[in-house]
Amino acid sequence: MTNFIQQWTTRPTHAVALATLSFSFFSPTLHAQTADNPQSVLVTAARQVQAAKDVLADNVLLSAADIASSGATDLLDLLQKQRGIEITRTGGAGTVASLFLRGGANAQNVVLVDGIRIGSSTSGGATWSAIPLSEIERVEIVYGPLSSLYGADALGGVVQIFTKKGRKDLALQASLATGSYQLRQFNLGVSGQIVDGLRFSLHASTEKNKGFSATRTGNFSFNPDDDGYQQSSVSGNLVWQASKDLELGFNFLESYLKNQFDAGSFYDDRATQRLETRALFAKFQVNPFWSSRVQASQAVDRGSSNAYYGSSFSDPFLFYDDSRFTTKQETLSWQNDVKIGTDVLQIFAETRDEKVSTSTEELNGKRSTNSLAASYVFKQDAHLANASLRYDHSSQYNGKVTGNLAYGYRLSQELRVNASLGTSFRAPTFNELYFPFFGIASNRPERGRNGEIGFAYDDGAAQWNASYYHTKVTDLIVSTSVCPVLQAERPFGCAYNVNRATLAGFTAGGSVKFDRFTLRAALDLQNPKDDTTDTQLARRAKQHANLALDYRFDQLKLSIESRATGKRYDDAANKNRLAGYALLDVSAELKLAHDLSLIGRWNNVFDRDYELIRTYNTPGSNVFVGLRYQN
Repeated sequence: MTNFIQQWTTRPTHAVALATLSFSFFSPTLHAQTADNPQSVLVTAARQVQAAKDVLADNVLLSAADIASSGATDLLDLLQKQRGIEITRTGGAGTVASLFLRGGANAQNVVLVDGIRIGSSTSGGATWSAIPLSEIERVEIVYGPLSSLYGADALGGVVQIFTKKGRKDLALQASLATGSYQLRQFNLGVSGQIVDGLRFSLHASTEKNKGFSATRTGNFSFNPDDDGYQQSSVSGNLVWQASKDLELGFNFLESYLKNQFDAGSFYDDRATQRLETRALFAKFQVNPFWSSRVQASQAVDRGSSNAYYGSSFSDPFLFYDDSRFTTKQETLSWQNDVKIGTDVLQIFAETRDEKVSTSTEELNGKRSTNSLAASYVFKQDAHLANASLRYDHSSQYNGKVTGNLAYGYRLSQELRVNASLGTSFRAPTFNELYFPFFGIASNRPERGRNGEIGFAYDDGAAQWNASYYHTKVTDLIVSTSVCPVLQAERPFGCAYNVNRATLAGFTAGGSVKFDRFTLRAALDLQNPKDDTTDTQLARRAKQHANLALDYRFDQLKLSIESRATGKRYDDAANKNRLAGYALLDVSAELKLAHDLSLIGRWNNVFDRDYELIRTYNTPGSNVFVGLRYQN
């Protein structure tokens, strides 16, 4: 990070900007904990704190209480129960995974940790298995095109993760859990105020799972051995309120994952994944109307594998994989918020460097993106609106302009209707550009155009949201079996801009409380379609739904949850069908004391056999039991 800041300040224009920043400002954007009640606000939808009832973009908020009571053992277990989200995995927890947001592919979504962008520039998208749920305090999911705020890849939406933060009072958190497949988890954290104005937080966790065989009979790399994982992580932050107008801070996350997988039938194939984020930030209140924030951050996605692809050491087609791949993203951002009555004008600039270092020499390189954006959030009586415009200039794909316009109208205090239009784009990955015999250096960014209408209802006891969205994607990059160009150099196909796609559907969800019961439901009816081939996009269903009922009595909470998914196809040609499935989970939480809780969960109660990827296993019926202490 020090080298990054030194390099950035040596550029004349950057040095001037940084000098200006010394006298400038930033709002509490991207830090939910600055709000009095973090459960009632979102920051991701507009890069600023907004009351949840004023957010026009379709969204889901998962609070610390939601996460704690979910009984989920990892982040993807938690997210797959939310509307608009589907996942795939090459086995159990710890294996390679992807997340589809409203039908958008893993590389078509932006993932942030405390405002720091993470992900792999080679494969595209976040490495989900490396993100530890134990370090997470809050999750915000915002659906729809957000490139006008976050730049490349925010085509399907943005998922922002907030790690645990410190408060003024000294607090201790600890949890211990065990479960099926010899799962063991232990978490410990402490936070508080060192001296007046200086807050800190430090959390660490470790977990281990023996797992089950990642593959099943029929897979070319089938191996019946168990494929488990071991993960350790630590996160922390330090915030100094230097004066009533100036706040300085530092936060970080470190996660290390070792997992087993199946590449062949005779070797214990292993992989490692390391996720690192760190950021220095300063927030300054210039005057009652003008605030500013500058942040220098770094995210590292580092992985390696040790595997033999083949049936034995005598296999003539035996292939040994000892690959290493690292993506380092270094970002400097400056955001200014100006209050104009009840409105907010926002202007921000950003520079981001992506550096790729791998054992495949052709992939090694760097891509730089400089961005300038502005947005305006309007609020007057029953009217709500926001508009944003962003320009991104990349050293690889030149310039892209994206915009978004949204309007909402309150028909009553409880009911609001809204509509929006937006554009977005996804940058090609380094694999799609430079991988030997596959990438095409001239590949262009994918482009998206979205239109959306919806409503939101909240009367305190019931909250419901519904939206119809329609996104057209052009210049879709797909893996072709016959490369349209350079066929002699790409005899087995390539990545190329040849297709168009439509991501359209209806999504609805919400909850209602009555007496001691809370009913929660979500429904997605979508048509993720490849318009060029008239086929359903791979591994995405046209229907999926969730239904849950919670019951509270004194210190006990009982929940029963079900989720169902329609048929999918494992391939782009729609030849290999994946059957639909329905699962039932039950959970309980008992408060043993004011600061001590017992949590239990039984997943896949009826032991359903289902597939997320063809010939890869999924968990059978399994249980989880844990103790949680928080003073």
